[in-house]
Amino acid sequence: MHVSYGLPTHRVDIEGEFLAPGAIGELAAAAEAAGFGAVYTTDHPFPDDAWLAHGGHHALDPLVALSFAAAATTAIGLHTNLLIAAYRNPFVLAKGIATLDVLSGGRVILGLGAGYLEPEFEALGASFADRNDRMDESIAAMRAAWTGSSTTFEGSGYRAAGNTMLPKPSQHPHPPLWIGGNSRRAIRRAVELADGWCPFPNSARLAARTRTAPMETPEDLAASLDYARGHAASIGRSAPLTVCFIPEGLSMGGGGAVDEGRVIASIRQLEAIGVHWVSVALPGETVETQLTAIGRFGSEVLAEVAPT
Repeated sequence: MHVSYGLPTHRVDIEGEFLAPGAIGELAAAAEAAGFGAVYTTDHPFPDDAWLAHGGHHALDPLVALSFAAAATTAIGLHTNLLIAAYRNPFVLAKGIATLDVLSGGRVILGLGAGYLEPEFEALGASFADRNDRMDESIAAMRAAWTGSSTTFEGSGYRAAGNTMLPKPSQHPHPPLWIGGNSRRAIRRAVELADGWCPFPNSARLAARTRTAPMETPEDLAASLDYARGHAASIGRSAPLTVCFIPEGLSMGGGGAVDEGRVIASIRQLEAIGVHWVSVALPGETVETQLTAIGRFGSEVLAEVAPT
């Protein structure tokens, strides 16, 4: 099982720690040394005050933060978890991703989400109502640009009438695309347009807020994986679909203690039903405590579950 470590780029409230020069690079280097497969960032460029007042969070720009992680490491993956494509012009986004992939030696894992915060869409001048269609369109636009050939593409409010983007990404034909979300539409999008799917645990109580389907048990995930396999068969897809999930035994946001035994058992269960990656956020409100948590997770969990 491969494991992606969540860089604490949402903790912008602790300026002297995670925003200090070198902090992100130090954490990424420690994660690489501990055996993590990737480091990940979240994406909230301009969240609304009401959401922030009820448990929401800020975040550093994902591509900028990952560039600092890339500069301090040599092999670990650089994972956006998740980047909201519909917030941005897809050609500007494609340029940033290609640049990071080239300068890092081909290490980007591009996790994309449809998004769910309507006020954030409004603040960014992005359409919320058709965000799913815009996401599909963005994937097509980015793929066209990443060919490095002259591109003709008609999009929602933009048009390429013979434009070329260089450099191409280092990974061919582009970095792996992982689609976030629990809905049937997200699953179909992953199967039809991408290389991976990254759902997340989601209670029925929170489903309306996150605007995606509940997923409360491993059995729920297994049923969705059956649906993904069935849809793949129906469209003739033979390529495997990488699946990333969050194991039990730790907090999604990194608060609280890590129950290593429960994490290992959960990873084993997820692996048995077809999951290839897990993403984890670790506790610690200082660089030093995060470094300690990284080292402990490496010795206690990764030593048991990471590929050799």
